[in-house]
Amino acid sequence: MGFFAEVLIGGLFAGLMYSMVAIGFVLIYKASGVFNFAQGSMVLFAALTFVSIVEKGVPFWWALAITLVAMLALAVAVERIVLRPLVNRPTMTLFMATLGLSFIIEGLAQTLWGSQVHGLDLGVSEAPVKIGSISLSQFDLFAATIAAATVGLLALLFNRTRLGLSLRAVAADPIAALAVGVDLRKVWGLVWAVAGAVGLVAGLLWGARVGVQFSLSLIVLKALPVLIIGGFSSVNGTLLAGLIVGATEKLAEVYLGSRIGGGIENWFPYFLALICLLVRPAGLFGETQVERV
Repeated sequence: MGFFAEVLIGGLFAGLMYSMVAIGFVLIYKASGVFNFAQGSMVLFAALTFVSIVEKGVPFWWALAITLVAMLALAVAVERIVLRPLVNRPTMTLFMATLGLSFIIEGLAQTLWGSQVHGLDLGVSEAPVKIGSISLSQFDLFAATIAAATVGLLALLFNRTRLGLSLRAVAADPIAALAVGVDLRKVWGLVWAVAGAVGLVAGLLWGARVGVQFSLSLIVLKALPVLIIGGFSSVNGTLLAGLIVGATEKLAEVYLGSRIGGGIENWFPYFLALICLLVRPAGLFGETQVERV
């Protein structure tokens, strides 16, 4: 049971980090109905900018502040220069725009900071901590705490504040929200800025775990099953879906891998997502859209 608990808790910790990446997608989708495929590149850009500034001798907190400003500027620029002119265009047009943005942001990061691999040290040890009979990594505890706090703050922001009310109004009916005085451009700008800040937190944690390299942008592929299972419109559902995905992939790898072969962790979340699409296409916590004909 001690080993089972270690595997389960490790999976839950990983799931929290998946949720943090996925919630960047949810924020943009709820505000504008756009699936922002460039979120992974924003995570990479944040991590690469931070580690490059630190390596130039800038103190940690100053580097963090500079990177945060850079991410906010990047997110707002993307919204105003690229996506705002495409409002009311077909969904596929918007998706292809974010897909193109993904490669542009990666190219910009490479032009500014180079393409070499960097190690990122946040000052947190990987040494294990004993909690009863369970051994957990200090970094995993730290990363899970930061991820949970980030997702929790965002859930409060969008469920308990005026901005959250405006966001829900825009997500439900943009025309009606505009008619009652909601400033759509302001909401979109704020949401993109928040998504940029989330990309910074995710970039630092994932960069410290796997290294800052261009494959870091592919972390979005781990977020896709979380989005499908939780629902593209649910912040709380993203958190719960991340926990489900993280726990099940680790348990499947440990307890099924020895019987049917390794590598289950890489595809098992997509198996769950496929089942979810067949049973509940809107996700376990998403809102089913009803269209009048």
